[in-house]
Amino acid sequence: MPERHDASVLFVGNATTLIRYNGLTLLTDPNFLHRGQRAYLGYGLSSRRLTEPALDVGELPPLDGVVLSHMHGDHWDRVARAGLEKNVPIVTTPHAARRLRRQGFGRAVGLDTWHDHELHRGDGSVRITALPARHAP
Repeated sequence: MPERHDASVLFVGNATTLIRYNGLTLLTDPNFLHRGQRAYLGYGLSSRRLTEPALDVGELPPLDGVVLSHMHGDHWDRVARAGLEKNVPIVTTPHAARRLRRQGFGRAVGLDTWHDHELHRGDGSVRITALPARHAP
């Protein structure tokens, strides 16, 4: 009989989701800005948040890890930076990992394309693999 992996996904907003799988709790692309606040994207660009997030950063359960697709203000905002525990593992790009370590997130891991990293908790584990991607020009 196949193993059973209990799983749930809560959409928080934008690219932010709270994933529970195989005994671990992961957060993707943390953006907790409120409606009307601006996310700064670089090169003078910004985006205004249109809706409230389903959760505030202070309402999150204890996290086993964060998966950050890339380092822009709509995927990693100032609220997440201030509200997340500094010791949470963050799996991301090599460039973003360097920036996160300078911000005090010492457990940031940068993955090159097709490389992976495993997170463990008790008997459960999750493997995260970096896939090729291209951001819009």
